[in-house]
Amino acid sequence: MEEAPYVTIVLPCYNEQNHVIAEVDRITKAMDSSGYTYELVAVDDCSTDSTLAKLREAAADYPHLRIRAFHRNGGAGTVRRIGTQEAKGEIVVWTDADMSYANERIPELVQILEKDTTIDMVVGARTSEEGSHKLLRVPAKFVIRKVAEMLAGQKIPDLNSGLRAFRKAVAKPYLRLLPPGFSCVTTITLSFLSNQHDVHYLPTDYAKRAGKSKFSFVSDAYRYILQVLRMIMYFNPLKVLMPPALWLVGIGFVKGVWDMIQHPFYFPANTVMIFLSGLLIGSVALLADLIVRSRGE
Repeated sequence: MEEAPYVTIVLPCYNEQNHVIAEVDRITKAMDSSGYTYELVAVDDCSTDSTLAKLREAAADYPHLRIRAFHRNGGAGTVRRIGTQEAKGEIVVWTDADMSYANERIPELVQILEKDTTIDMVVGARTSEEGSHKLLRVPAKFVIRKVAEMLAGQKIPDLNSGLRAFRKAVAKPYLRLLPPGFSCVTTITLSFLSNQHDVHYLPTDYAKRAGKSKFSFVSDAYRYILQVLRMIMYFNPLKVLMPPALWLVGIGFVKGVWDMIQHPFYFPANTVMIFLSGLLIGSVALLADLIVRSRGE
């Protein structure tokens, strides 16, 4: 019986015909020289070009390459979720096939996990932004990251880097939470942080991607911020709901005292509404927290 590899690298591929083999070759050379046993799972997400054909043509030259072909486009999150579920390795690596990430450094990420068993995930934290819509993307990502840091209660150098390595056993309970799109990397990051798993950030270079970007600024930025709030609500709803609840109760109380001074024994309807809104939101927050704690995850 063939021994299971130590590392599984999940490589989503969608319309990457001009450079996918170059990326496979770069990853293969880095892993071959590392000494780690590995498999490289290239998942073709129903490409409309010849990406799949090129992968199959090159398969004979790369014995560690395993090709998985989807019959419909599932999105980057779906590819990473299924690739992780089917991974044979103890350590799973996520990256992209667009030549933007320093994939030659994948063995470094794996080595950190191997040497320090207290770390459950290593993220390649990008030191620059080379994506599309740069003028809009940089400030938007900064705001979303700061919101995530506030809600998660810790510093996050790179919230949505696509280059990361993690322990499959630790990630397994969170795979069902992954959305189909790009925000899957945000989801897995917040899942680990919200459950007190140690995440290490390794500064890495980030190059201009090869080919056409699949990132849509408006829709994907909206999904990112929505997913941040959703994940914190899932793991720690008090962080999201209790602050506005306390503010409304406080404002309602202060306004009520002021109203009593101005008009003794008379409370305007808006004062009552503000106070009751705070109490209702606070009640929902406590109920949501009770549900979270009773899930037994």
